[in-house]
Amino acid sequence: MTLQFQNLPVERGARLLMTALAGAAALSLALALAGCSGKDSGATEKKTADAPAVPVVVASVVTKTVPLRIQAIGNVEPYATVAIKARVDGQIVKVLFTDGQEVTAGQPLFQLDPRPFQALLQQAEAALLRDKAQLERARAQEQRYKDLLQKNFVSQDAYAQFRTNVDTAEATVRADAAAVENARLQLEYAMIRSPINGRTGKIMIQLGNLIKANDTNPLVVINQVSPVYLSFAVPEQYLGGIRKYMAAGKLPVAAQLSDAESSAANGELAFIDNTVDTTTGTVRLRAVFQNKDRVLWPGQFVTAVLTLHEQHDAVVVPSQAVQTGPPGQFVFVVKPDLTAEVRAVTVERVDGAQTVIAKGLAPGEQVVTSGQSRLVPGVKVDAKTGAEKS
Repeated sequence: MTLQFQNLPVERGARLLMTALAGAAALSLALALAGCSGKDSGATEKKTADAPAVPVVVASVVTKTVPLRIQAIGNVEPYATVAIKARVDGQIVKVLFTDGQEVTAGQPLFQLDPRPFQALLQQAEAALLRDKAQLERARAQEQRYKDLLQKNFVSQDAYAQFRTNVDTAEATVRADAAAVENARLQLEYAMIRSPINGRTGKIMIQLGNLIKANDTNPLVVINQVSPVYLSFAVPEQYLGGIRKYMAAGKLPVAAQLSDAESSAANGELAFIDNTVDTTTGTVRLRAVFQNKDRVLWPGQFVTAVLTLHEQHDAVVVPSQAVQTGPPGQFVFVVKPDLTAEVRAVTVERVDGAQTVIAKGLAPGEQVVTSGQSRLVPGVKVDAKTGAEKS
């Protein structure tokens, strides 16, 4: 390019010269940058293509039946609890069980000294016999005077007195019979029996002690542990679904123990509380377990798993395949050419080690479950299944 500045004033020529030089410099810089940009892009693509395959562990997207479950921490409660107390005063002369023993309804537990009650019973029976004899005599007199009245040998007032004597004697006999029953009952109370099937706790009052009827401290506490209750609370947003599915049938509840060696116990939901706790926003539920093997113990904390229904043909992936980033949740999908692809997904819910996908994946696709930190879109992968890795 040739610049012409002849026949121009000096100042004007200088300005034109500076403008032309600046334009040429800008053009050269733009051409240089364009060349560098094309070189870097090509280098990046070449670097990705030439990079070694990243080893990853993959799993298949499958469809299966997945239960809809709610988990909560629950507390085991006895089916029934009875604090054993005496119904009569007396001294303990026998203890017929040991601490922590399984007992049945009606089984003897404590024997109070029966002699005072036996004496009262004998006294009441003697009084009954005496008054029965007096009743027979009164009846005989009443009959004799009744015959005399019919022959007009006695007055009506005289006969009425003997009739009254019979009525009085009959009432006395009935009172004596009630006294005998009461004395017999007191004697029966001297033998304290278990009212339920259950397991005894520690004996609170030992042999030889004097006890009072209905004293403050119980002799022993019995808990019925078969069956047993499991109480737990769930957020109130689940209440509608629980009531819906419970109306259709019994809902199973599993109790998962922290001890890995113990198998889970199975029961069913029996009760929904009639109010929501406004301080926590939860509603109390209670399940009943037969607990014949005594896996559950009163006071124990376990994980309650309430199953509402079974979801069929759910799209499922291992939970470790789902990653979370600024745009949302995503997975790495291994394409047929063994390159990685980032795929946004919509998670419906998580069920332990598996996640139900509502949108974004199709059955049969391969997703990465381990090694995601080294992946970028388009990189080659060396895919192995979990079985191959192990």
